[in-house]
Amino acid sequence: MYSFKTKPYDHQLDAFNKSWKSPYHALFMEMGTGKTKVIVDTMGALFEDSKITHALVVAPKGVFDNWVQLEIPAHLPERIKRYVVRWQPNFTQKYKEELLNVAVPDRREKDTLNILVMNIEALSTKKGAGAAYRFLELNPNSFMAVDESTTIKNRTAARTKNVLRCGEMAKYRRILTGSPVTKSPMDLYTQCGFLSLDALNFRSYFSFQARYAVMRRRTMGVKNFQEIVSFQRLDELSEKLDGFATRVLKEDCLDLPAKVYVRRKVELTSEQRKLYDQMKELALAQLDDGKLATTANVLTQIMRLHQIACGHFQPDEDAPIEPLNNNRLNELLSICEENSGKSIIWATWTHDIKAIEEALTKAYGPDSVASYYGATPQDERQEIVRQFEDVNSPLRFFVGQPSTAGYGITLIAASTVIYYSNSYNLEHRIQSEDRAHRIGQKKSVTYIDLYTPGTIDEKITQALRDKINLAGKVLGEDLVEWLV
Repeated sequence: MYSFKTKPYDHQLDAFNKSWKSPYHALFMEMGTGKTKVIVDTMGALFEDSKITHALVVAPKGVFDNWVQLEIPAHLPERIKRYVVRWQPNFTQKYKEELLNVAVPDRREKDTLNILVMNIEALSTKKGAGAAYRFLELNPNSFMAVDESTTIKNRTAARTKNVLRCGEMAKYRRILTGSPVTKSPMDLYTQCGFLSLDALNFRSYFSFQARYAVMRRRTMGVKNFQEIVSFQRLDELSEKLDGFATRVLKEDCLDLPAKVYVRRKVELTSEQRKLYDQMKELALAQLDDGKLATTANVLTQIMRLHQIACGHFQPDEDAPIEPLNNNRLNELLSICEENSGKSIIWATWTHDIKAIEEALTKAYGPDSVASYYGATPQDERQEIVRQFEDVNSPLRFFVGQPSTAGYGITLIAASTVIYYSNSYNLEHRIQSEDRAHRIGQKKSVTYIDLYTPGTIDEKITQALRDKINLAGKVLGEDLVEWLV
């Protein structure tokens, strides 16, 4: 009988009991329902049952650090010795030793669970794919999990092919995602194929497609091709999934806490890092074309640092905002793809709101998104709220500015709230959180914070999470330590 370090909720215990002994299983659990804990407990139980000695966890870049820093330490019992290595592409001599220690059986004590955590993007590279394959090849009693498995739905992508190849080496395999079908039931083929070719019992994509998709031949110019026009036998497909998958919706989890908090890491690009370091160290950032942004006081410097971390640069003297290459928008789109249903997206800066609306319009269509900020006409605001609250409306994404939309409106159609950025105004955070979490909300609400480690963005996010009044912090004696 496995003894848990942290007590599972009822739905987590059901998922664990149903799946932990299985060679392969899919956890189709909505974000905020705790699927990561189920996987950590599964690794621990299989290790204590002498079924595995090694585990490979693959997750998107924004979340794979959470496995190392938060999830594994939080849920893997202290009685289980573990050696955890986080993937990094730069092979220093010290890191080579760490990889050898976690991968080569003779280098570790036999009673140690060895865990390698990699970002899915690394599996697109020859170095990353080679390291993952070698790790599994050396250790036949291994476990492999793919977090947010929609990242391998594209059957022609290099990383999908590499993940499938690695999956063949693992003794136990798991996939995790809240929304396994983001665009089409065809998304399931490679995700389930990673688990086992027997999962759906199709040896080729085209036979799977022929069974569940209705095709039509189209001609464009001199080209002829087959186009999917509709789907069929979906009840049969659902029945097959029931044999090896656990589906959990937040609305079914009556024991979940009222609020669930999740963090997603976003790295600075080289362009952002250069400007950020200049602003932090010199209180002066200079673009290549010579435009300047100076900081007259500490609060202005904090604002400029935050803008750079969010992906844009405001020069002095009312010059136009300069967009910066950044990873934040792509991370937001990944989260939107992982989640079904309606979502609220909060952003501090008007420039970001416009960029978010443009990106979501391109990805999901113009009827799927609406913005609510200072420039939104007063006579349109209530209609935006009405459409968002209408379950039959195509309006799926509410993009708001907390200072404008964070007060006095009800947005309980959403149970996912994404903070693209935060301000250091604690009241704005508390009020904006409460738009979805109020009378009438029947689901647990998941709050997802995007943050960039090592920047003021992380300081703001963490301070708000801890309910620290940043106004006092900014004016306090430890300003320099907090800023740097």
